[in-house]
Amino acid sequence: MDLSFSREEEAFRAEVRSFLHDSLPDELKGRSRRDLETRDDYLTWHKILYHKGWIAPLWPREYGGTGWNVTQRYIFNEECANAETPPTLPFGLAMVGPVIYTFGNAEQKQHYLPRILSGEDWWCQGYSEPGSGSDLASLKTRAVREGDHYIVNGQKTWTTLAQFADWIFCLVRTDTNVKPQEGITFLLIDMKTPGITVKPIIVLDGAREVNEVFFDNVKVPVANRIGEENQGWTYAKFLLVHERSGIAGVARSKKAIERLREIATAEMVDGAPLIGTDDFARKVAELEIDLTALEFTELRTLSAEARGGHAGPESSILKIKGTEIQQRITELTVEAIGYYGYPDERNFGDNEYPVGPEFAAGEAGHYFNMRKASIYGGSNEIQRNIIAKAVLSL
Repeated sequence: MDLSFSREEEAFRAEVRSFLHDSLPDELKGRSRRDLETRDDYLTWHKILYHKGWIAPLWPREYGGTGWNVTQRYIFNEECANAETPPTLPFGLAMVGPVIYTFGNAEQKQHYLPRILSGEDWWCQGYSEPGSGSDLASLKTRAVREGDHYIVNGQKTWTTLAQFADWIFCLVRTDTNVKPQEGITFLLIDMKTPGITVKPIIVLDGAREVNEVFFDNVKVPVANRIGEENQGWTYAKFLLVHERSGIAGVARSKKAIERLREIATAEMVDGAPLIGTDDFARKVAELEIDLTALEFTELRTLSAEARGGHAGPESSILKIKGTEIQQRITELTVEAIGYYGYPDERNFGDNEYPVGPEFAAGEAGHYFNMRKASIYGGSNEIQRNIIAKAVLSL
């Protein structure tokens, strides 16, 4: 595997770096999803990328994407991490968008894809249900066809940012007389449809990031169905491969380790920097080694894709190791700031006299928030089962 970049690729990197330097607003730099509170907070950077024509690196050019090759996408992600850009939401761009342009009909592509690119439509994901999270095929939300519509009843949970969403892509059960995977249909549902109720779930760090979504006799046009009835499991698996590959977050983890090193250099133990202690230095070194291994695994996956292959079970490996590394980074960060993490998260002190150094602010909340990383997108336990079956034939 050749890890060097060509002259053209380095020129592309310089172009990306220049654009990010000139276009990223100072007030958005370094803001994570936890720091973005309003719909406009999320869409400001989205629209800047959209007007540049860079909002959809994964999409083919014919549907409004960049048409970049895998190396260009890798460089773009790396430079965005280095510049500390806010994240773009994956639900439209990296999840339902590829499903629509791969399996949707001409009318669906013409209507939905431009609105995803522009940010006019905000999407959320209706997969998990109470009792049907990791065992997604056991979902019970029903869709009964009546003429040109489906009538949907049921509940979805852990629905990220549903309070802002215009649309939700849903897995629903349309046949109860076959094996679970064979009776699922993929529907696109307008969140303004009568009968939809969104209720917040307040998570450990106090944020409203996820929600419950209830469907009470919700009327959905059959025209909003992707592909064939009862074939939704095929489309769902396609989407999950895209989601799991993106969760790995190698570039942003590299940047997070840099910040961890800065914090551990500032924190002192017996008059010496924490980063110089044998135990902490070993933990950081192990983390960096694991991240390098993950990066090479991702590069091998991208290399195979460049040769015409497609991500498959290896996306589960990226998801497992990527989320474990992200969690370990937050654990070591909280270990580094020590007691300073507690007052900030419990709202002790005030704006004039904050408790602890500035770099400690929000880190405990980030730690709590990242506990979910090994669960969303299919729990890591389920990913290990996928690897055992699809890769090891166990």
